[in-house]
Amino acid sequence: MNNSDQQAHVHEVLGSVQFSEMQDPHNHRFATITGEAIPYDGTDHYHEVLFKTDFFRDHYHEFHGITTTSIPIGNTHVHFLESSTTFNDGHEHGFRVVTLIDDPTKP
Repeated sequence: MNNSDQQAHVHEVLGSVQFSEMQDPHNHRFATITGEAIPYDGTDHYHEVLFKTDFFRDHYHEFHGITTTSIPIGNTHVHFLESSTTFNDGHEHGFRVVTLIDDPTKP
């Protein structure tokens, strides 16, 4: 967490989880904003991510974890995240996602 009066940057995150391996195959969607940049190793950072998926037949899933450190893209960066959701309604879902860049309007 940034202790100054200014907010550290965040990233948009959106995607779909992988289809479940059960009798009723389905997936879920999610969209969120990461937490503020968390300093790492003096020169880099990562972000906390928390989301709930959309509903499918009366259930949803949650996730709480962290991204990788920054991955340079041109004059900005993104982050990668690969994990699984919570176990709900007898199953969980894996997912892989790359954040959007931190400020798409920045020149």
